[in-house]
Amino acid sequence: MASRKTRRRDENLPSREEILAFVAENPGKAGKREIARAFGLSGAAKIGLKQLLRELAEEGLVEKRHRRLATPGSLPPVFVANLTGRDADGELLGQPGRWYEEDGPVPNILVIPERHRNSPQPGVGDRVLVRLISGDPGEEARHVARVIKILEKERSSTLGVVRLPEGAPVARLVPVDRKQKELPIDLADLDGAEDDELVAVETTRSGRYGIPKAKVIERIGSMKSEKAISMIALHEYGIRHVFSQAVLDEAERAKPVDPKGREDWRALPLVTIDPPDAKDHDDAIHAEADTDEANPDGWIVTVAIADVAAYVRPGSAMDREAHLRGNSVYFPDRVIPMLPEQISNNLCSLREKEDRPAMVVRMVFGADGRKKSHTFHRVIMRSAAKLAYAQAQDAIEGRTDDKTGPLLEPVLKPLWGAYACLMRGRKDREPLDLDLPERKVVLTKDGLVDRVVVPERLDAHKLVEEFMIQANVAAAETLEKKRIPLLYRIHDASSPEKLESLRDFLSTMDISLPKAGNLRPAHFNGILNRVADTPNAELVNTVVLRSQAQAEYAPANIGHFGLNLRRYAHFTSPIRRYADLIVHRGLIRALGLGEDGLPEGVERKLEAIGSEISATERQAMKAERSTIDRLIAHWLCDQVGARFTGRIAGVTKSGLFVQLDETGADGFIPASTLGADYYHYDEPSHALVGRTTGETYQLGLRVEVKLVEAAPLAGALRFEMLSDGVKGRPLRGGRSGAGRSPVKRVVRTRKAASPAGRKGKKNGGGNKRRS
Repeated sequence: MASRKTRRRDENLPSREEILAFVAENPGKAGKREIARAFGLSGAAKIGLKQLLRELAEEGLVEKRHRRLATPGSLPPVFVANLTGRDADGELLGQPGRWYEEDGPVPNILVIPERHRNSPQPGVGDRVLVRLISGDPGEEARHVARVIKILEKERSSTLGVVRLPEGAPVARLVPVDRKQKELPIDLADLDGAEDDELVAVETTRSGRYGIPKAKVIERIGSMKSEKAISMIALHEYGIRHVFSQAVLDEAERAKPVDPKGREDWRALPLVTIDPPDAKDHDDAIHAEADTDEANPDGWIVTVAIADVAAYVRPGSAMDREAHLRGNSVYFPDRVIPMLPEQISNNLCSLREKEDRPAMVVRMVFGADGRKKSHTFHRVIMRSAAKLAYAQAQDAIEGRTDDKTGPLLEPVLKPLWGAYACLMRGRKDREPLDLDLPERKVVLTKDGLVDRVVVPERLDAHKLVEEFMIQANVAAAETLEKKRIPLLYRIHDASSPEKLESLRDFLSTMDISLPKAGNLRPAHFNGILNRVADTPNAELVNTVVLRSQAQAEYAPANIGHFGLNLRRYAHFTSPIRRYADLIVHRGLIRALGLGEDGLPEGVERKLEAIGSEISATERQAMKAERSTIDRLIAHWLCDQVGARFTGRIAGVTKSGLFVQLDETGADGFIPASTLGADYYHYDEPSHALVGRTTGETYQLGLRVEVKLVEAAPLAGALRFEMLSDGVKGRPLRGGRSGAGRSPVKRVVRTRKAASPAGRKGKKNGGGNKRRS
């Protein structure tokens, strides 16, 4: 029998139900001290409370979280959430990053982002730290939380390179991410991986406090292969590259579209013109002279685009995945598609001689190249031929083959006739006309770099590009006229800060940029024409490009500055861009072309969707660029010590970036290795200027360099400068005389010095300050 004292203590304690109710009402805030204070417990009663709480925990009715108690299955006051979608009002929905089946159904959370103008805004697919708040969560979420911080995406595995010293008892993993520590790998956990092989691993521990180890879960391949290098980029930039089984199953269940209810355009000889290795064909084109007497010398241009909306319905698994990916990502040897291959390379691809559903725009142009009218149609088409750019160009220039010979008169010549007409309209419009070469990495069959080339820019490329631009304009005009919400492709004018920087730079070449507030692309084109066919042409093109704003997607139209268009939307690539799919759905809804159009209420989500897919586009560009950098760094590893020619492609306080002529690869030269002078960064002229000698290294200067280091994992190259800078006036009062006058492009080669020799020379010149 309990003592009288014990009975009195038990009577003073709150009941189990009262404690559970208090914990539930104060999630994350209820500790032993708070419960004792709430129920007025002191002295011996606290001992009884401690025992009661232990019993509740053993029964699984409460759990301890950072010295506080909570009901299992409840959300803590601060936690990590994954943003999974949006509700009907466009508000973000999320789920806890960690949840256990025994805690019941995964809760949905209405997530409220910070509204500060300068704060980055989270989007679907992001991982965020949130604070649970009170509020009315509505029907689609049981909880409301506010974003504290956007976190890096959680990685389910770690990427790294195996290091397997001969005779060593364990291997080691060198992570691709330099911030992560090396991990040991038991030989039994290598899964056959060899030395210098890129692998994905999971981290394991033997017990809570055991040393972390790595276990290989996927062998990706030799670090010299393109596959391994592109995998690094996918991991580095968090690009989704594995389709869930639900998405794959949905794609496999898709059946060819029934032609019933569609216009039959299979007799029209539309052709696709793409790179020779293209697998997904978004667009097909056709042109013919207009026979309408009211439009003399006019042309009719038809652009057919794959009808992706017929297969990818709003809210489906494929649609959600396409939204998260935003776009396809293109590497030298493979594509990470936005949609499963069953859709992108099969059912939607406009294959030669096969029936395919398409959205078609038929445009009528006058002799001056201006569009007079257009109509949209939902059709069944059949591509008459699959052509490559060079193949079509060769045919026009008199070098036909078995395929292009029969097409030359009825199909290809009318295409070029219409193109000549459209170019008259383009000339009057005067879009920004930058001329910068695009390099392409050509791989061997083993996925290694074979060579780097600059493909010739053919009229065939320009023809397809101009046809697509006009189709995109027609889509934007139709949706705007029908008052259907859409995502515009917008391109803002340059910021005042960028224009001022460009103006300062051009002044060093005695070129002026008007200060008027209404600059148009024609002003920039005048500058580019002035330097065309001069040594400064590529330099000025580069600086003008850097002065431009970045294009993006948004539901509010501000026009497209670069193309000099008032309204513009992406319509022509729905296989590889989510924005185009939204535009297709808008056209279907606007023109009553089916039941699979843009859902009602989607306009509330478009601003967020535009921000999200603009971000995925930027990530894709970074991943593509970094993959090429790593490939070339691998390729040049065995050429350390070799000399190369190139030009200065970037100038910073800390040094110079040099782009090689042959490969287009970028490497860095630290300012501290540029001879014995002090080098000052002259920002207006994009140059490093010797304070004593006036020796100047300016953006665009042609130089000779020596490769001193290649870091394949980082995709980085380091050079030593072999060329003298150009003559300039020594600095006075921290300003460069050379930066205020034209710089003569004279390159003299200086004798290469060893790093040790250079260091001695610098130290002999006193205390050198890095610029």
